[in-house]
Formats: sequence, C-alpha cells, structure tokens
Amino acid sequence: MDKPIPILVVSAEFKNCNALRDILGREGRKAIYASTVGECEEVFAKQDIDIVFCERRLTDGTYRDILAMTRSWKPRVRLIVTSRLADWDEYLEAVHDGAYDLIASPIQTADIARVLSQAHREDQMTGAPLAASEVRLTSGVQT
Repeated sequence: MDKPIPILVVSAEFKNCNALRDILGREGRKAIYASTVGECEEVFAKQDIDIVFCERRLTDGTYRDILAMTRSWKPRVRLIVTSRLADWDEYLEAVHDGAYDLIASPIQTADIARVLSQAHREDQMTGAPLAASEVRLTSGVQT
C-alpha cells in the first residue's frame, strides 16, 4: 500500500490547528502546518500535498492566493476553505474560485470525514487514485 500523502493545514488559529490535527490523526492522516501564504509556498516546494485545509483569510493573503499557488505546483490539489460564517454565498464564492469545498469553523469531525470520503470516491471513479486516498473513517461515514 502506498504511504499516505500528508494534508496541509493553513491556519494561524491555534484552535483550528488542534482540532484538525486531532480529527486527521483519528482518520490515520498526517498533517503539515503553515500559518501564512509564504509558509505554504515552502511546503509545496518540499512536500507532495493533495489536500489543503485553509482559512478564508490569512495574515498575508487569502485562500485565493493558496489556490493560485496550488494550480502552479500541482493542479489536482483539493483546497477546502474553512470559515466562521460558512454561509451559502461564501460557499458558492469559494467553489466558483476553484476551492473543492467550504466547511464551517470550528471544525467538526463529520465535515472532515465527508470531505475526505468524497475525495476518495472521486479518485476511485477517475481510476487515478492518489496515494493519500486510502481513507479510514472512524466517524461512521462510509466510503
């Protein structure tokens, strides 16, 4: 079995990082953390990443900056935006911009499991699964 590719978490909020670390750990996934757009660029230069969880606003930019970066480094990266508001308009805006999904913050296990499960199903349907697509769900969501 391939070694899972790490997930990048882009957040300057300690609470979000801890919540995601705990949830992803229970899902058997490794996370790498960055708090700025600049740190993300360093991570992309050194690591193979296929999923990014990113706050809507960062100290030196927004999720749009991360989206632009992922398109140049690895176009198949799925970027999930996290937002305190997470209303329908914000969701439509993020998806229109190229984000894979938008989820509410504070982070909930069910939302993370749903996003990982959906990505896994899509990889299976395209016949080109990523190494990180091996998803073990502990929250009751089935793949």
